Amino acid sequence: MVKVACIQMDVEHCNKKTNIERAIAMGNRALAMGAEIIVFPEVFSTGFCYEQMDKLAEKPPYPTIGQLADFSKKNKCILIGSIVEELDTETKPYANLGFCIENGIIRRTYHKIHPFGEEKGHFTPGDSIHPIKLENICIGLEICYEIRFPEVARKLVLEGADLLVTIAQFPDPRGNHWRILGPARAVENQIPHVMCNRTGEDPTKSFPGSSMIIDALGNTLADSGRDECIIMADIDLSLAKELSNKIPVLDDRREDLYSN
Repeated sequence: MVKVACIQMDVEHCNKKTNIERAIAMGNRALAMGAEIIVFPEVFSTGFCYEQMDKLAEKPPYPTIGQLADFSKKNKCILIGSIVEELDTETKPYANLGFCIENGIIRRTYHKIHPFGEEKGHFTPGDSIHPIKLENICIGLEICYEIRFPEVARKLVLEGADLLVTIAQFPDPRGNHWRILGPARAVENQIPHVMCNRTGEDPTKSFPGSSMIIDALGNTLADSGRDECIIMADIDLSLAKELSNKIPVLDDRREDLYSN
């Protein structure tokens, strides 16, 4: 059993200082509620601040991740999210950098492999999909638009993920897609799924929130509305193994017939 929290926060456009302070404050509230894994939305520190990306994007050692690593070390917890990274390239000079920190240690970073819409003009896509192996759990991280690609979640599960985490800035009016796709990824892969979306507005769109924590059977363990909030649930990781023994979906695949 692991206690997971999603920080559904309103991201203030281009205001890194305010957003980080808000994330840490909400993280402290989640810790007080007993959270062991804390998940933040996609690019929670800045939003998609294209007009100031040259000032706000980060290079190693990533100051924002460094602050969160200190928080994680102090509180002995796992933190998951993403920031905008500056790359050493002239074309598409940025990336959407997912991260997972355990007890102050950056266990792995992940470049979003499926930029969406305007992102394609700014972000270099990643080129690998692998789960993040931690001390007692293996996490499959995907970012926003990637929830529409069942191949991503399936590869993460086949490589050993115990828990699927999707971080997002999934906007209106497609909230119904988000609420359908999230449980579907859980059910088809027999894996619990933490779906952490932002809320509020940026200059061009609004966001429905609708963060959810789903178990391996597709049951909703925690659900949010549109308001800024923390949702939390105890996830029984053994349920997935029990379910796979009863309904051996992964074993019954016919891979020889699926490829083009």
